[in-house]
Amino acid sequence: MTPPMEPAGLSRRQFLSVAGLTAGTALLAGCAPGATLGSGPQTLQFWHLLSGGDGVTMSTLLQQANDAQDAFRIRPTVLAWGTPYYTKLAMAGAGGRAPDVAVMHATRTVGWAPGGLLDPWDLDRLAELGIDGSKFPDPIWEKGFVGENMYSIALDAHPFVMMFNTDVCDAAGVLDSDGTLKKTSSPEEFLDQLRTVSGTAEGHALSYGYLGDGAQMWRLFYCLYAQHGLAMELPIGGKAVIDKDAAIESLQFMQTLLDGEIAAAQNDYGSAVAEFATGKSGMLFTGVWELRTMQNAKLPFDATMIPTLYGTPAVYADSHSFVLPNQTNPDPAKRDLTYRFVADMLKGSFGWAEAGHVPAFLPVTQSPKYDDLLPQAHYAEAAEHVVYDPTAWFTGSGSSFQGEFGAAVQGVLLSGDDPAAAIDRFEARVNTLLAQPNPADPEGTWKP
Repeated sequence: MTPPMEPAGLSRRQFLSVAGLTAGTALLAGCAPGATLGSGPQTLQFWHLLSGGDGVTMSTLLQQANDAQDAFRIRPTVLAWGTPYYTKLAMAGAGGRAPDVAVMHATRTVGWAPGGLLDPWDLDRLAELGIDGSKFPDPIWEKGFVGENMYSIALDAHPFVMMFNTDVCDAAGVLDSDGTLKKTSSPEEFLDQLRTVSGTAEGHALSYGYLGDGAQMWRLFYCLYAQHGLAMELPIGGKAVIDKDAAIESLQFMQTLLDGEIAAAQNDYGSAVAEFATGKSGMLFTGVWELRTMQNAKLPFDATMIPTLYGTPAVYADSHSFVLPNQTNPDPAKRDLTYRFVADMLKGSFGWAEAGHVPAFLPVTQSPKYDDLLPQAHYAEAAEHVVYDPTAWFTGSGSSFQGEFGAAVQGVLLSGDDPAAAIDRFEARVNTLLAQPNPADPEGTWKP
């Protein structure tokens, strides 16, 4: 295949960085954002990938930010989620013609920072605006750093949680007197609880969709794996460090759930959401992004963290974060206004909480009115126990890493394949990726 031509204005290293980070997709041409100059408000270009209900909520927050002051106006550009978005953002950053600010999943920054596709945040300027580590859960604040510099500031955590139908669970007798789900602290206790719920649910005790969806398989697996008090290590140029016993045990437990009684043996994500939304199941493993779906369904439900079954509280999540895509000659005045915009968004993120996400800014989640926001307040603790993807240039939301996991393990869940062999297949796939250099740092000069 003939290699694509290098766009004008990009060094060969920058071009190869973008091509590698977005391999397998057509490159989208970046466009130079405009600005409103002069005595009036400055126009700040803001790119994000939020659509549906999240997109509507973001539009409302941006309008509030615009209305609250006269110094700047936010001009949003919404691009398709996943590879199309990251492709265009990478091209814009590599060419130095990026928007003033953009949304990026926190797990993706480690692959971008070494190639100069992102500019670091000035911690002193953030502190002047009241944004510092004391106002964020430690795991969320620390995730913003790549090496010694901060490259992303989290707006939220969007964790993988468990929703439950309060009517079905009440009929099964698995609710405490305050209406919360009775605690379970081992796989055996949780399985017993699920089997009890299956006796009252019209469909299954648990809705969990995974077919053809590597992300869904990975979210639950890595949540369970991390509950063993472990994290995978993926050293570039080395070999994956995976605790085989914990990995196999986690996968075996997932296999046990899919027995046709507790949960459907073959179910995709949409079918699982629909089963729960129509009141046919007692519980649902899903992300907080489905909160609006269940509220619109007029369902009697609550939500909580997935039970801690292996000793260590852990919640799989990612974060929508603000980043500064590289600009060749950033305007100092507009850059400072960008800092003010991000600070305003963090301080005004209660509306983002209403959409289901857990705001990263602690003064919001610790406010009295947040306590009255239900069921959000019931899973806000998840932000303290967030577990992100293992750190590597090829991991993170919208990457192929989670798809690789799904390809390796789906047979275990679908047809009872050997979990140990599946973990071996996954490890081999990961080691192949680890042998490849980060396209943004092909010489391997940067170390996390």
